[in-house]
Formats: sequence, structure tokens, C-alpha cells
Amino acid sequence: MSSGAVPIRDAATVVVLRERPEGPSVLMGRRGARAVFMPSKYVFPGGALDACDAGIAAMAQLPPEHAGRLGPGAAALAACAIRELWEETGQILGRRGDWPDPPAGWRGFAATGHQPDASALVPVFRAITPPGRPRRFDARFFLAPATALASDPDDFGRAEDELTHLHWVPLARVHDLDLPDITRLVLHEVEARRDDLRADRPLPFFNGTTAAESFDSSGS
Repeated sequence: MSSGAVPIRDAATVVVLRERPEGPSVLMGRRGARAVFMPSKYVFPGGALDACDAGIAAMAQLPPEHAGRLGPGAAALAACAIRELWEETGQILGRRGDWPDPPAGWRGFAATGHQPDASALVPVFRAITPPGRPRRFDARFFLAPATALASDPDDFGRAEDELTHLHWVPLARVHDLDLPDITRLVLHEVEARRDDLRADRPLPFFNGTTAAESFDSSGS
């Protein structure tokens, strides 16, 4: 299949950072060996934007300083990150609240008694899958502290089966795993900005063909 025949889909990923006595860790899981995209690789929770995400973007409340930088659709992408985190790990980035009529795709999340909450999400990276891959995504990576989770960070019992071996990986050892190249780039950015979450910090953008460079909504 030619690269031009592969559509580029919007996607979102969330890097959950947990400060622990032995050092900071990130939540990761391993994709299946038969997966079409990145088989057997360790990745952060994430996936493609669904139509249902746009309908609850206002409820998720991405901070305006971040939404403004990412441009149109930023709030829906933040909602997507929250939904994918829930589906793939069972972790809840949300606040207590009734949700009587959630859209399909969000009913399991709503059944926990929570509404999505994007207030802790900070965009840290954007990357487009290089040409020639069987699937291509325009992915925005968000960073969130584990303290923002409304769930037990060690309970993955409600996760779907897309990712296996879900666990908190120490940053000191994460590069020993079988990681996609883009995941390594994102990790370097996370490590660099753990203590600097300013909204005006330049955000790297890997466009699928060149090295990462800064971007904002005017260049997205």
C-alpha cells in the first residue's frame, strides 16, 4: 500500500507520571504480538479520536492556556486521552459526578460515578506517524500526574485487553524496554520538563519525516 493511501487520523496519548520513593515512574503496557500497529512494543495508553469524544469536550474542561496552543479540536483530543486511559488501563482521570446519558464509548467510564476531568493534562509532544506504516496518526501527547487519578493507581482490573503487562516503569529503567522510537523521544521530553510545566514552554513536533521541532497552534 502506498503511503498516500493511508489516512492520518487524529489521536491522543497520556503519559501518567507517578512520583515514588524510589524515583519517578510512568504507566506503560505492551501491545499484542499480532497488533497491526507497533506489535509487541511498550507504549503509553492512547488511541484514535472517536466521534463521541467531541461531544464531551466541554465537560472535560482542558485548561484554556493549553487548548489555545493546540488549536481547534484540542478539547476533544484531551477527552480522547482520558477515554483511552480508562479503556486500556482502567484508570480514571475524572471527578465525582452523575452522568445520566453518556454517549456510547463513555458508558463504562460514567458507570464509575465520574465525569472526565482534563484540568491536570499538559500537552508535551506532537508526532505524526512516518509514511509507509500500515496506520498513521497525528498524535498529541499529554502529561498528567498520578495524583490526579480518581482511581487506585495499582488496580488495572477494569482494563480492556489491548495492552498487557500494565505496570509503573521507573524512568531510570524505562529505556531498557522494547520501545517505539517516538516513545523514546517523548520520554526524553517528559524527563526534561517534569519540573517545568509552563504553558509557554516550546512543544516538540515530529512531523513524520524530520527531527522534532517546536510547534504551536498557528503551525499545527
